[in-house]
Order: sequence, then C-alpha cells, then structure tokens
Amino acid sequence: MSDINSTNPRTLGRGICIITGASSGFGQALAYQVSCYLEPRSVLLLVARSGPLLQEMKEELQSATEEQQLVVHCVTVDLRTKEGVDETVRLARQEAVDEIEHVLLINNAASLGDIAKFETFTNPDEVNSYLSLNVSSPLALTAGILQLCPCRLGLRWSVVNLSSKFALQALPSWVLYCTAKAARNMMFSVLAKEQQHVKVLSYSPGPMDTDMQKEILRLTNVNHNPMPCHESAAKLMKLLLDNNFSSGAHLDFFDV
Repeated sequence: MSDINSTNPRTLGRGICIITGASSGFGQALAYQVSCYLEPRSVLLLVARSGPLLQEMKEELQSATEEQQLVVHCVTVDLRTKEGVDETVRLARQEAVDEIEHVLLINNAASLGDIAKFETFTNPDEVNSYLSLNVSSPLALTAGILQLCPCRLGLRWSVVNLSSKFALQALPSWVLYCTAKAARNMMFSVLAKEQQHVKVLSYSPGPMDTDMQKEILRLTNVNHNPMPCHESAAKLMKLLLDNNFSSGAHLDFFDV
C-alpha cells in the first residue's frame, strides 16, 4: 500500500476519485487523465448536473479502461443543495471499501457569477446563492468524504481545490469570483493545517478553452488566450503523481 508521505508514486493506486463539475471543460479533461493512472478496480465518481453528458463520458471511460475494470458512477446532482452533497457522499460511502489505497477528491465545480461593480450587490440572497456552490458546497462535500474515509495506515488522502490567481489578487468588478476563490483558498489551507494526513493542493489552472472563458470574453471583450483543457489537466496530474508539493500550497500552471 502507498505511504501517505511517499513521493513520486507513478500511479494513483487503487483509489476512489471524486471529481465535481465533471461533465465538461477542465473537469472532463481531468476525468480522462485520472482514469489513466488509477489501478485496477478503482472507482471514479463523476459529479455534475448534466446526466446525459456524464453517461456519455462513463461509456467512453469504461471502454478505454476495460482492462483496469474501472468502476465509473455518474452522480447527477446540484451541489448547491444539501441533497446534492448528501447524495454524492452516500454513493462514495458505498464504494469506500477497506482495500482502497487512495482517496482523491477534486473540487472543480464553480461558476463565474456576475461581473459588476461592488455597489450593485445589495441582495443577500443573490450573494448567498453564488456562495452556496462556490464555497459552502466544497466545504460540506469535503467534510462528508473525510468522515466516511478516516485516517488509517496505508491510506493516501489527496484533496485538490481548483483555484485561480484571483484567489490572491483583487480584480475590479469581480467581487463574487474573487471572494469565493479567496475563501476557498483559506478554507483548504485550514484543512491542510488541521488534517496532517491529508495532502491538500490549491491549483490555479490558467485560462482554458471552457464555457466560462467564452463567457468572460463575451462580457469583457478581453481575450486571455486560453489553452486546451488537457494541457493544464496533464500538469495537475504530474503534480499529483510527483506528490512533492507542500500540503496547503497554492500553485499556478505558469509557475510549475
């Protein structure tokens, strides 16, 4: 079994991997990357709101990983709700068998929110609705998975927070997005300090060719020269495989 403190494992082990926001964009690219490095009889939970897209991915992944006997589950839920988080944890509990060597949770689901001046956000309900997906949901989901997979000898634990340079840098008119990313960064920094057996990484993937980036271009008329999602996903996978980052680190695609 994998040692929690070992570096340079060249596979992810026999694991259970949970990816939120998995139906498109970066989450989808990550699912294909992760599937290549999971050992036989591992479990992959794909979480998103779009059931048909998840089912299509499931069929493709199972076909491509037939020899690995990868178990793929589609979890069609809205993570803004307690019911969505609870259902994801319930399905993970069914698959969290004693033989699992690695728990990998990738908190990818997020939204852009309104790009508008600070003084326009006078409705707490609007702000709370945004924060429920972008802050409350990853906190509650991570806590739920921690409870069902407690620390034990030989179990490697990894949590990835999909971050942004705007977790560390303020940008006018992006108060919702910057606030959520900053909150998530601190939230997972606390997790790294509190749970010594959990390896935590906040990863800023850079501008990618996603629906969010297209919306940013439409709203701001600023082209950030996005890269294909698989390029950034490959770099994140290398970080996880090398496993030599400090727990709680915030790493940017362009700096590693």
